[in-house]
Amino acid sequence: MLQILNLLQLVLYIALLSLLGQAFLYLLAGARREGNVFYRLLKLIARPFTWTVRRLTPRQVADHHVPWVTFGLLVVLYAVVTFERADLCVTGQMLGQPGCR
Repeated sequence: MLQILNLLQLVLYIALLSLLGQAFLYLLAGARREGNVFYRLLKLIARPFTWTVRRLTPRQVADHHVPWVTFGLLVVLYAVVTFERADLCVTGQMLGQPGCR
């Protein structure tokens, strides 16, 4: 169970950093961001998450808001996984496991 939570936490962390990197490149590159190789790479990494959120949200949510909604949802999921992982380690069920250090 601990390995699954660690893996899930890592996947969420990578997606969060990808969306955060996109936001910074949006600020730095402006309108020319679509021609930036790194922006396109970060967008490719985050695409499965933004695609899923786009399918779950109603049509009233604008397309340019979807990455922000995705980021917020991923932060909440990351916090839940982190607290569950900490709870698993603290309750003593996984005491002494390398993943709990």
